[in-house]
Order: sequence, then structure tokens, then C-alpha cells
Amino acid sequence: MNDLINKAIQMMDRSRAPYSNYKVGAAVETYDGKITGGCNVENASYPLSNCAERTALFTAITEGHSQFKALAVATENGGSPCGACRQVIWELCGDIPVYICDKNGIKNETTSSALLPSPFDESKLK
Repeated sequence: MNDLINKAIQMMDRSRAPYSNYKVGAAVETYDGKITGGCNVENASYPLSNCAERTALFTAITEGHSQFKALAVATENGGSPCGACRQVIWELCGDIPVYICDKNGIKNETTSSALLPSPFDESKLK
């Protein structure tokens, strides 16, 4: 778990946040122990920005991973994932531990089901 959290904290330094100055790092761990990081990338056209959580998950998927064990998110003040990220985390990971961190480590340990208690998923499409 320490490697996962440290990776999320390190990823904050790679953030591109020239507009909000709110740097976010994330890391996702696969069941085989691979840790993939991501950071937020802002764009002047705000809707085209991408959150750190989605960057980490999408990168892991492009690397061929599909089963995730845990996710860590790091911000200066221990901020929680946005609604869009909560939906994506649920869709791609199911119910996993989510560690909310600041630069010093874990501030809150939760789960994806606690973050999104009534998710919209494929079962709603039938």
C-alpha cells in the first residue's frame, strides 16, 4: 500500500494545473502488483481537462491491465474524487479500496461503493 500512496503523491509533481493550481496525483494497483500513476492535465477549454484518477486508470488499461486492486488519490489538502471520476472508478474497478491522501500520506480510507453508493452501471442498461 505504501508504494501505491507514494506513487500518487509523486504524480502531483507532474500535474499540469496552470488555471486552478490544484495539483492532483493518482495511482492504481493491479492484482499482479503493477502500479500505474496519473496526474490531472488542465486545458484552457476546461471540459477538455482530464483528472488524475482517470489518467491513471486509462493509462493502466492502455498497458493491458483490466483488474484493479486499489486506488490512491493525492492532493495538497486531501481532496476527494469528482463525480465523473467516481463513476469511472466504479465502472472500471468495481468496489475497491480508495485512499485519499495529502503530501504526508493517508487522510481517509474509503471504498468506491462508499464514494458512489447508487452507481449507474451496465445493469441499468438492460
